[in-house]
Amino acid sequence: MILDLFFPNRCINCNRIIEADLLVCDLCFAQINFTHSDYFGENSIKEQCRLLFPAENTYGLMQFEKEGLSRKIIHELKYKGRENAGKVIASWTIERLDFKGEKPDLLAPVPLHQKKLRERGYNQLHLYTRTLSEFYNIPYDFSLVKRNYYSKAQALKDKKHRLETAAAFSLTKEITGKHILLIDDVFTTGNTVSSIAWEFLNAGDNKVSVLVMAVDV
Repeated sequence: MILDLFFPNRCINCNRIIEADLLVCDLCFAQINFTHSDYFGENSIKEQCRLLFPAENTYGLMQFEKEGLSRKIIHELKYKGRENAGKVIASWTIERLDFKGEKPDLLAPVPLHQKKLRERGYNQLHLYTRTLSEFYNIPYDFSLVKRNYYSKAQALKDKKHRLETAAAFSLTKEITGKHILLIDDVFTTGNTVSSIAWEFLNAGDNKVSVLVMAVDV
């Protein structure tokens, strides 16, 4: 309570004082460009993914705008130590994503390299994934996918280097006969999720769907 008094939580957009478990105030929340996309239907992620691998279903929560609020939200989560933002973003996802009785079998977030994990102190997707797992009653596995080498963030790469994801990931255990929901923060070229998806698809009779916090296409 003393910390709340002297260091109150503030909206990341307008700096208004807000409740401790929020990211933005009600006025700024209305400015978030949610995609309202259909997980089972056609959307920009599915179009891009299916150029790269046979994606089952796809969903992106927000439209990523380089000068917009969604960018601030993702950057708070990834680069400013706001791990709890993952739980807030998960609550927004839960309000909008309905699996309609066709839930995936497993949630698998894109991993960080161990060096990046030590630098950041947390994987920005873990709390998000745990929160979804608890609500939808779908198990998750944080160790199933391994990132094979250290690289800088996608947002800092030029277009050429964003495409260099071959052999970037591998599986740590056998998996077959599963429908896996692959989770990432921002969907850009689709090459990261494609690289992991092919590991699942080549491993056995698996299906892969994709869920991202924001869409940059």
